[in-house]
Amino acid sequence: MATDKHCTLIFPRRQGENGTEILLAMKKRGFGSDRWNGAGGKIEPGETVEQALVRETVEEINVVPRSWEKVAVHDFVMDTDTDEPWHMHVHAFMCDEWDGEPEESEEMAPRWFSVHDIPYADMWQDDMYWLPAVLLGKKLECRFTFDQHDTMLSAEMKPVDSL
Repeated sequence: MATDKHCTLIFPRRQGENGTEILLAMKKRGFGSDRWNGAGGKIEPGETVEQALVRETVEEINVVPRSWEKVAVHDFVMDTDTDEPWHMHVHAFMCDEWDGEPEESEEMAPRWFSVHDIPYADMWQDDMYWLPAVLLGKKLECRFTFDQHDTMLSAEMKPVDSL
């Protein structure tokens, strides 16, 4: 049977000296290490998406989201060495209000980037496709397929009115 994971992903955003900035965090260990990404992680049994979103954001960057907007739903399919692919369903959010200042944790090292200087070359390959669209206000349903070496094989994105 295929492995299914349900996860959250959040991107705090603010107005900086040079316009809109987005908070990314360098993943220091585990799945996705050495890549910039939003904060987030696995939804635990019994948790709602929103509860997991807040818990993971506090754990990873010491920020408590106060309001957020769902901007994308991703279905990631990753081929594995076995006969069964692995699926990750990710609920992605933008956040404009939070309590606390982003701080480095054992897992993530946060840093603000201008939306014009996002380091896509050091992120998951799919990010360069969907993130610019949501930064322009679009909402998306996406499906991305990766091989066992984390190389993206296909990308499908569908704009939607609401999530």
